[in-house]
Amino acid sequence: MKFVLIAHLKEDTMSGISAEYIWFDGTKPTPQLRSKTKILIAGETPPIWGFDGSSTNQAAGDNSDCVLNPVFICPDPIRGGDNILVLNEVLNTDMTPHETNTRAQTSKIAEKYKTHESLFGIEQEYTLLDPFTNAPIGFPEEGFPEPQGPYYCSVGASWIFGREMAEEHLEMCLDAGLAISGINAEVMPGQWEFQIGPIGTLEVSDHLWIARWLLFRVGEMHGIQPSLDPKPVSGDWNGAGAHTNFSTKTMRENYQAIIDGCEALSKTHELHIKNYGDGNERRLTGLHETQSIDQFSYAVSDRGASIRIPWQVAVDKKGYLEDRRPSANMDPYVVTKLIVETVCSDLPQ
Repeated sequence: MKFVLIAHLKEDTMSGISAEYIWFDGTKPTPQLRSKTKILIAGETPPIWGFDGSSTNQAAGDNSDCVLNPVFICPDPIRGGDNILVLNEVLNTDMTPHETNTRAQTSKIAEKYKTHESLFGIEQEYTLLDPFTNAPIGFPEEGFPEPQGPYYCSVGASWIFGREMAEEHLEMCLDAGLAISGINAEVMPGQWEFQIGPIGTLEVSDHLWIARWLLFRVGEMHGIQPSLDPKPVSGDWNGAGAHTNFSTKTMRENYQAIIDGCEALSKTHELHIKNYGDGNERRLTGLHETQSIDQFSYAVSDRGASIRIPWQVAVDKKGYLEDRRPSANMDPYVVTKLIVETVCSDLPQ
């Protein structure tokens, strides 16, 4: 009789779905992604939920409760079916934004300047590491591979490392409905990039955080550790950035607005650099397609500039600019907020 009852209960819960609640924590200087699973009734709106902030660097042990507030939901491409991924912002128990909640301020800025119809496209570079050696896959056990040059966008087993994982991540992002617009192998062995956008300020950040989470989950399956470190290998190798493409409605119609945007960004260079990711000084050296961290420049088609204006934009006399300063581990909410606020604050509403 007891066995029959248990079987009956299991059958009644078959309409339940898994909701993977995702957030980033208070680890400094670079936040770490966290997640846990909640079972919901199919069709149920994901409710707020709690977690132990003392275990995520977001609360003290004697006052440890923090709140997960769902802000973005998409299909779960790992579990499949009707299961979902739920991105959350972190709140205090009085429902105010937690100090680690960078999305709250970005939401206010996006609303304030919404008439400018800002669009972002973020190029997320990452490096696939062997978790035992901590070296990029494709690096020999001793020494270094052939110098960079043949690896970027290449084909062939001698030059490409990690394609299966990069392709699987792409498929998962597509199945999740994320605005992923492409992938490519990068300049260093084991280094890849995916692009999110062009979409709005909050949307690009939400989608990028989910895409990052999926990247780390795919890495679990392959026994590979993705790294967002801006300079995972010292020496004569490219670092890893998150080049951020930006436009307003006016930029998409008028070239002078792009120049004005570059000039506006030149006035707040130090503020942006302080908020563009940890360890960026190891990457922004003036070498390997970067400008020095203490200098600002903009130019057409120059990958050694702080801001690149693509050649096609210069030809069309309209389009967007590319901020090449953000590091791979940057917080997209912080970066997009700063760019919108800097460029749009002097423009008429």
